[in-house]
Amino acid sequence: MARKAVLVTGGARGIGAAIVVDLAADCDVLVHYNTTRPEPPAGVATVQGDLTDAHVPCQIVSACLDRYGRIDAIVHNAGDISTSPLDAYTPADYRAMFDVNLFAAQGLLAAAQPHLQRGAAMVSISSVNAVLPPMGAAMYGASKAALDLWTRGAAKELGPRGIRINAVAPGAIDVPDAGRDEVLKQAFVDMTALGRMGQPEDIAQAVRFLLSDAASFVTGEVLTVSGGYRL
Repeated sequence: MARKAVLVTGGARGIGAAIVVDLAADCDVLVHYNTTRPEPPAGVATVQGDLTDAHVPCQIVSACLDRYGRIDAIVHNAGDISTSPLDAYTPADYRAMFDVNLFAAQGLLAAAQPHLQRGAAMVSISSVNAVLPPMGAAMYGASKAALDLWTRGAAKELGPRGIRINAVAPGAIDVPDAGRDEVLKQAFVDMTALGRMGQPEDIAQAVRFLLSDAASFVTGEVLTVSGGYRL
């Protein structure tokens, strides 16, 4: 991949941190975080902001422009994965989930659009739960389903400018701070065709592909990277 200036949201840990490490090898990366300060590779800049604030996407895009003088790609990894049982509806919490999972993607792209050149790309991190509704988290699944549709719509709108918009939908990923016990992990393995949980690096490599020139004719797609979860 030619050296690009890339903004990665939610890059402090887990999948986001793996994406940052992967891209930092040959890109200028600005890592956004909210509450957990990242420890990125040397030379990688950071910016803090709460994406439930509608002004923050514009602010972090501006931070990337200030740092690198350009923005070539966006990876929207930040996400709210709160449970949302139907008998415990909290409008403020659900609004916050959509603010981060969906509206922040729109805010980032809207702010960056005037500065994106032909060949620029955006990848959002969706979830298999967009099409496989999770028990007790229907609103989370709905927010990711909305993100998938937004991805296709944005790709259609920006395609004439040569700007590509895609998403990656992870399956069960073994993230150390997810708080899953061994019984739950084994249940995920048993539901996955390849017989293992995914690693954050599996998602990072898919993101790298979608940002690269190797995917120059790929847009409006949601790439499932799940090892065959729930086939």
